[in-house]
Amino acid sequence: MASKIIISCILVLRIFTLMILAASIALTVTNNFKAAGTKVKFSDCKSYWYILAVGAAGALYTLIQLPFAMYHVVKEKRMIRGKFLPNFDFYGDKVISFLLASGVGVGFSASVELKDTINSLMDTFEFLLANENLISLDVMEEFRTKLNKFFDREIIAIGILVGGFATMAILSILSSLNKSGKSF
Repeated sequence: MASKIIISCILVLRIFTLMILAASIALTVTNNFKAAGTKVKFSDCKSYWYILAVGAAGALYTLIQLPFAMYHVVKEKRMIRGKFLPNFDFYGDKVISFLLASGVGVGFSASVELKDTINSLMDTFEFLLANENLISLDVMEEFRTKLNKFFDREIIAIGILVGGFATMAILSILSSLNKSGKSF
């Protein structure tokens, strides 16, 4: 039987994980802007859809796990006897932590690459359009500023997702201790 400390830590970490993932999801979904007649939304980038899906999967898994963790802390026994719940915790925590890690990798790489590429393209367009007097540099600069804020905000959302990954990785370790019945 796992110690009271471990099962209490598991419950607290599940609550933190849910809050962290909810914050990341909220930042991602609300990330949009409008400039120069163009509306840019998070949904315009497929990588950000993946980040949203991974965060939502992690949040859903954590929501499913919360009642079982609460029961385990309060009653000091499993809601369902046998090896099903310890195995579900053990393998579920690992799968979700790997998914969250992949979401972090996809998100950071997409954001950094897109930000650099679009800024390079905008430098070229500013040079070409300014020489032809086709567009005001103020409009281009406003768009660039808002676009950079868009990517920065998504990078913050992904940074928060790193916290979700970290708590889920710790949960993975604790669930392995809990599964084996060992304590510290």
